[in-house]
Amino acid sequence: MTEVPSRVWRIGVVDDHEQIVRGLRATLDEQADMELVAGAETVTGLLATATDLDLVLLDLRLGDGTSPITNIETLQQAGIPTLVYTSGDEMYMVRQAASAGVMGVVRKNAREDELLAAMRQALSGDTVPSIDWAAAIDSDPGFVDLSPQLRRVLELYAAGESSARVAKELDISAETVTDYVNRIRGRYNTAGRPAPTKTDLYKRAIEDGWLPIPRRFRR
Repeated sequence: MTEVPSRVWRIGVVDDHEQIVRGLRATLDEQADMELVAGAETVTGLLATATDLDLVLLDLRLGDGTSPITNIETLQQAGIPTLVYTSGDEMYMVRQAASAGVMGVVRKNAREDELLAAMRQALSGDTVPSIDWAAAIDSDPGFVDLSPQLRRVLELYAAGESSARVAKELDISAETVTDYVNRIRGRYNTAGRPAPTKTDLYKRAIEDGWLPIPRRFRR
């Protein structure tokens, strides 16, 4: 006699490859304790469809150019845990995800049983350690982590706003903006990635996922 699960976990998928979503739906249709209730190409699209999810499988490089950090934070604000499901080709994106507080990282070439085990572990509230996750955390000492306030200054300033406009937007003084920009430049210099100009800061912000990838460079 088949055991009836005490509950059915509601799963969402964010991936802009339709065949990935279809494959996951087929896999989860065979699981008594999990159901794929929504799939979308973007996080905002997913949340417009369903918010009462227990776990989201998130691809890191999406066609809309959103950064992993932004997407993970959006899901966290909705109270939804995230498990990264990615090819793992761009380690800096895996690193961003790991630092943003995801439950773990699973490669798309993982066996079906490995993926399901990782999902159930995440659904139980436990992190899913993996070689990719550990390597992402330990690698690339050039990555510059920023506080939320410094990050917001960088996002606005590097995207083209003037110091005065940034100050008005964040309700701080122009002198404080200048001080923050200098701190950001100092951190990049220390990391061996100097950013003496606004264009350089824009490039660093894209490299570290603070700003979206320009459309012409998206796949």
